[in-house]
Amino acid sequence: MFRFPAVMTCIQVTVKRRTRIIIQNMNTYKAFCVSLLLTFMFLPSTFGKFCTGSQQHTNLSLVTQLYLSQCNISSLRESDFKLYPNLQTLDLSYNLLEEVDFSVFQFNSLLENLDISHNKIFNIDCRSLTFIKGIKSLIMSHNNFKTTYLCQEFGSLTKLEHLGLSSKMIGKNDFANIALLELKSIFLDLKELQGYYPGSLRSIKTEKLHIILPQQLFITIFSFFNDVFTTTRTLEISQFMCTDCPSNLLSSIAKTSNVTTLILSDITMPWNHMALVLGGFWKSSVKHLVIHDLTIIENFEYESIDVSEGSLESFHIENVILLVFEYSGDHPLNIFSEMFVRKMTLSNAELTYFVCPIYPSIFQSLNLANNGITDGVFQQCRSLPVLQYLNLHNNKLEKLQSLSSMTSTLDFLQHLDVSFNSLHYDQNGHCAWSENLVFLNLSKNKLTDSVFKCLPNSIEILDLSRNQVKSVSKDLKMLTALKEINLALNQLSNIPDCSYIGGNLMVLNIDSNVIFSPSAEFLQSCRNVEKVSALNNKFVCNCEIRAFVSSVQVFKGEMVGWPASYKCEHPEDFRGIILKDFHLSEVSCNIYLLIGIIISSVLVVILLVFFTCKYFDIPWYLKMIFQWLRRKHKVKQENLPEIQRTKHFHGFISYSQKDGSWVRNFLLPNLEKDDGAIRLCLHERDFVPGKAIIDNIICCIEKSFKSIFILSPNFLQSEWCHYELCFAEHSLFGKNSDNLILILLEPIPQYLIPKKYSKLKALMKQRTYLEWPKEKAKQGLFWANLRGAIQINLPVHEGEFENETDFNNH
Repeated sequence: MFRFPAVMTCIQVTVKRRTRIIIQNMNTYKAFCVSLLLTFMFLPSTFGKFCTGSQQHTNLSLVTQLYLSQCNISSLRESDFKLYPNLQTLDLSYNLLEEVDFSVFQFNSLLENLDISHNKIFNIDCRSLTFIKGIKSLIMSHNNFKTTYLCQEFGSLTKLEHLGLSSKMIGKNDFANIALLELKSIFLDLKELQGYYPGSLRSIKTEKLHIILPQQLFITIFSFFNDVFTTTRTLEISQFMCTDCPSNLLSSIAKTSNVTTLILSDITMPWNHMALVLGGFWKSSVKHLVIHDLTIIENFEYESIDVSEGSLESFHIENVILLVFEYSGDHPLNIFSEMFVRKMTLSNAELTYFVCPIYPSIFQSLNLANNGITDGVFQQCRSLPVLQYLNLHNNKLEKLQSLSSMTSTLDFLQHLDVSFNSLHYDQNGHCAWSENLVFLNLSKNKLTDSVFKCLPNSIEILDLSRNQVKSVSKDLKMLTALKEINLALNQLSNIPDCSYIGGNLMVLNIDSNVIFSPSAEFLQSCRNVEKVSALNNKFVCNCEIRAFVSSVQVFKGEMVGWPASYKCEHPEDFRGIILKDFHLSEVSCNIYLLIGIIISSVLVVILLVFFTCKYFDIPWYLKMIFQWLRRKHKVKQENLPEIQRTKHFHGFISYSQKDGSWVRNFLLPNLEKDDGAIRLCLHERDFVPGKAIIDNIICCIEKSFKSIFILSPNFLQSEWCHYELCFAEHSLFGKNSDNLILILLEPIPQYLIPKKYSKLKALMKQRTYLEWPKEKAKQGLFWANLRGAIQINLPVHEGEFENETDFNNH
């Protein structure tokens, strides 16, 4: 059974379609199963349905990968994996297993990968191997096996490709039972190896052999290495610490080896021993030498070795740790510039400089990434005639102009990577690049817009990502060969106009800039571009974005990630909306259309108001109401006691005799009522008999609150009307000109008014007068306005009503 600690490190279950579930804090295997079932009960239906309790076995049958590493498991039993018939990968590493019976996997016929490394296993049941016949990878290293003996049943594992073992002793026929198996890789953990029978490893057939060397050398170490170097064509040796080992241990053996690819990882030795190793492998069967994690101890002096001829084609050194810092004479690492090898890598080797070879080199590829190299490297270096690939990634280069002059002597240089440096261009001086340079990686530097003035004309692929470029200048148009440009992670505020770029551009990357409102004209200028990527920009959803979306719809090339990955960032109300689904009305975006609609609406309203006023004659009503309100206001300001003492009539009526019928039929009936509230003075009724007419006129005007003139063409022909107007003008106008009321009975053209009525003409221009409406509907407002103008409380004088009665009777 499984035995777990109180808190388990981790349990991972991987089901089909790469869905992973992590379950923690279980104390027993039973609790693990229950929790696993509960997880599947609520697992989202990537499988089509929600899982339920009645589907437990079906759910567990979906599990293909199970990770039980570091769970303190001490034993296994047959029923442990019965519920996982589709299990393909099982990791039981770093547990407490001591014995393994593979019959526990009798229900897991699809099991292909089994890792039981880093346990305490000292014995396996060979007969149970028949239950894992389909196994492809079996890792049993880092256990307590005393011998590497593989029993006869291992020969039946015909699908086995990767095998991991560990042992303290390698006997004569330990690998004989797998001699017919053609494995892809064998891993041997032999750090505790104490003895080796010569020839044992020669029976192995594998494409790659990875060995962790013993910490202490044994008597048959030379035989061991001879067998190792003849067993495989790809050999990896790890954790080799040579402080007092024979200096020719590896170099002498290399002469008879069959290895073409040698990998040395986690190696510790003095520099003079390392130089002998390099010299020994230089003229061996090894074509590709890779050294990872080299630690130099004890001495660090320049060693001259013959590297002029040999079979080595590529040499790779990565992660050099120097524990010795003193040397005399030439720098010990100068030996690398002297090597005649086509591909050289010195990565993370603490280099501050790389010497230009003294003699013409055959370097075709040179990788000096992750060092401290400065601008002086390869200046005026003419001994690299065939160099095509140069990688100076993550160094300390600063001047772009110095970099260009460095390449000018590298006639065949095609690929240059100077990313992750501190390059800048100050526009001082001319940039001279290699004429054959087609790939240039300038990413992660300090370059600004000026960089476009210092680029090679032959470039086809240009990477300017992670810089400080804000705009693309027309200088880029000179790069007629440019096919691909990467401007991601800069400060571009708009997509560059492709008309500024050479006509052969095929790929444009502007991801992660500060593009808010890309213009529609951009894609129109990029008709020949095959792929555009503008992901991770903070688009502002406004009217401009509509035009951009429309241009994308008709774009013939590929817009990477469109439409799902292009979303609104601003304003807040639209955040997260896909640009394709963002819509605004045409009116809100077309200013000319909006102005047209507003002007049209205003015109319609004006015309509507005009015709309404015209039809209902609203101005006339408004004018009458205004006059009525004005009169009311004036009446309140009058000196009421003075008026009541001196005035007998509300109004003196001046009119032509020819308009008398209108006065009698309309004016008097609507103003004078039986209650005597308004009293009018008419010459037919109220003039004193025997008294001069002029005296009567003057007297009546003085005794009247208002003087009302009925204006018409007839009025202008009456001499008496002219006199009455003159008297009223002279007697009232100077005192209170508001006591004069003009009623226009009929329209009077200005040109018909005689010169003697010049005052009347002026009054009609300056004063508001009442117009008699022909329409009956308006006449009520007319009388109300007129009554309001003259109505005031006056005392009744003796004899007035009698005169009025006589006039009415007459």
